[in-house]
Amino acid sequence: MVKNLLLITVAAYLIPQLLGWKNINAYLGLWSLSSVYFKPYQIFTYMFAHGGFLHILFNMLGLIFLAPMLEQFWGPKRFLTFYLITGIGAGVFYEVVKYVETQPMKTSMEQYVSNPNPDDFSIFMSKYAPEYYNQIYDFIEYYNDHESEGRSQSIDYVRQAYSARINVPMIGASGAIYGILMAFGMLFPNTVLMLLFPPIPIKAKYLVLILGGMELYSEFANHAGDNVAHLAHLGGMLFAFVMIKIWSKQRNRFY
Repeated sequence: MVKNLLLITVAAYLIPQLLGWKNINAYLGLWSLSSVYFKPYQIFTYMFAHGGFLHILFNMLGLIFLAPMLEQFWGPKRFLTFYLITGIGAGVFYEVVKYVETQPMKTSMEQYVSNPNPDDFSIFMSKYAPEYYNQIYDFIEYYNDHESEGRSQSIDYVRQAYSARINVPMIGASGAIYGILMAFGMLFPNTVLMLLFPPIPIKAKYLVLILGGMELYSEFANHAGDNVAHLAHLGGMLFAFVMIKIWSKQRNRFY
């Protein structure tokens, strides 16, 4: 099953490139619930879309190094069930949290459009789109001095900022891979793994704690330019933890 997932994922990456389908990720990727591009099937297909060679390389390395022991422990059917549920669960977790996070921004956008003014524009951009603030600094100065002329443009900027937040599709198998990492750490905690970068040995349980902590920090740090879906990684780990706990109580079915 690990081999089949590897082949399917690599094929989903290579075939569109060979055929010149440059926008394939726009169809396979998982768009925000608030986006007009969202389709329910994307909860499944996003796992098989990747943005570049390094993206798919590191995900598939995780699959190759960690997943075979889980498949041998569970059997192919249960492993596939685990992989799909953690991957889909990661997508659902990401969607729900992002929807909740973007609702205040949508409300603020609608309030601004109904009553545009320089002060609220500056507050909106600094709060919800700080990465663009420096780019439109000159316009903000102009808007303060020419409010009536700047209203229409400011409304466009606010709408563009909201659109940029919700219209970025999530792609990649990372949610499922982090789920595999969590399962490996829970089932084989003292197994020593050799890292690639840096090439040092580490027990699986410590690797889970380190990577999980890094993802949690990165999500709340919210660094500008960070386009990694940390929520999906955390969601995959969360669903994996719950599944392992449930399955561990079903001893007659845990194989």
